[in-house]
Amino acid sequence: MDIQTTADPLARPMRDTSTATWSVQELPGFRRRVTIDHQPLAGVTPTMLDWWFRNIGGDMTVDGKRMARYLVWHPRDHIRWELARPAPGGGAGEGARFRIVEMFAARPEYYIDTTETVEKLDPTGIRLARRLLGVPVARLEHYWSACDGHAHYVSVLDIGARVRLFRPVNALLTRRVFPAAMAHAWLRHNIEEVGRLEHFLPALYAEHVAAGR
Repeated sequence: MDIQTTADPLARPMRDTSTATWSVQELPGFRRRVTIDHQPLAGVTPTMLDWWFRNIGGDMTVDGKRMARYLVWHPRDHIRWELARPAPGGGAGEGARFRIVEMFAARPEYYIDTTETVEKLDPTGIRLARRLLGVPVARLEHYWSACDGHAHYVSVLDIGARVRLFRPVNALLTRRVFPAAMAHAWLRHNIEEVGRLEHFLPALYAEHVAAGR
């Protein structure tokens, strides 16, 4: 287990769950859905968010120090991100596979090491999915839209397949692999990491535009 801790390079407080409107729903067939309507992101645009998810794997400079962007995004919970498979056209676009290693609330019982397929990535949002025998058993979708100089950002995590034959798989996922306590830990983690984007993404994207990359 590749676990490390990183001091917060931004020295900014994390958003609390009270800043978002959220719900955790227990659905038929042992499925679970977590929905988060985040507080708008100041100074962030959908174009910036599209660029960010295509460029998570790079480095950035914070107070004169080079750091992995993924660790700046959430220094307590993030451990590793890698492009497990490029998109058909190259890079981290649709069809790519992301390996994501995290530990929600820095607690070992909430450690995950998962590889997800990018099924959608454009200025309206991103969808990551994990499939079993071609059936999606876990799906995370983020939706973005412009809102008076801010970005409106909604996250939806679905655990479990809608196929009736997958009920035993769903029960294993929602009771053992990703139980309710872990879903609540992920909820807090997601509110925290999304909130941090407004503190560094506008400047990072401006550097990208200025460099013409």
